[in-house]
Amino acid sequence: MLLKDKVIIVTGAGRGIGAAIARVVGREGATVIVNYSSSREKAEAVAAEITAKGGKAEAVGADVRSPEAVQKMIESVVAKYGRVDGVVNNSIAGVQNAPVSTATLEEYRNAFDFGCIAIINMVKAVRPVFNQQGGGRIVNIVTELWNRAPAEWTVYMSGKGAMVGISRSLACELGPENITVNMVAPGWMADEKVDTNSDGSKGYAASLPLRRQGSAEEIGNGCAFFLSEYAGFVTGTYLPVCGGNVTQAGV
Repeated sequence: MLLKDKVIIVTGAGRGIGAAIARVVGREGATVIVNYSSSREKAEAVAAEITAKGGKAEAVGADVRSPEAVQKMIESVVAKYGRVDGVVNNSIAGVQNAPVSTATLEEYRNAFDFGCIAIINMVKAVRPVFNQQGGGRIVNIVTELWNRAPAEWTVYMSGKGAMVGISRSLACELGPENITVNMVAPGWMADEKVDTNSDGSKGYAASLPLRRQGSAEEIGNGCAFFLSEYAGFVTGTYLPVCGGNVTQAGV
């Protein structure tokens, strides 16, 4: 198991890709902190599922946009488990896809809060813990749309674009402290919200070099690598997990 005895926090892990990442991290032997803001029941169900399969997990509530809430979460995890080895910043909520003519400034601020402010809150809170332990791992969930940049996604990109930029800068700033910062960029992944039998899903899958739609768990696989000892000399990296879609775009 790649992450045996590690303590890993996955934010926004009550549903979707976050839940899938939590399951994979738990499968790989980590104690998983299944973070949520409002989806308490779903997060507890994810934690219970991991535990039922022999893993270790706990649902912990915290709005990652709040520095006080993040600090409290980190302190509670350290108090109970003695350490934090890695963080996966995945949380996102609100409107993402809208034409600039109708998107509101509040929607842009919300996207930026999740894509930038939440990351900074986590770094500021967990960095002292990592320093005491001699290092740590940060994985930020970005998007393949950073490469493709289609129309009507400016709200989403205002957050994810910021996340790409600060990830690269943080990799350089935190590297001397043995803290790695890497990015996993999902394509359109199949999770519980996606009907893989729909015409849209089938058409998307057929357009990819691998001729299939990826599962959300495959994002977890990328995260597990970056969180593991195998990635000890890897930082500042952007990993598209999208079935070759970025390659097809020529970027």
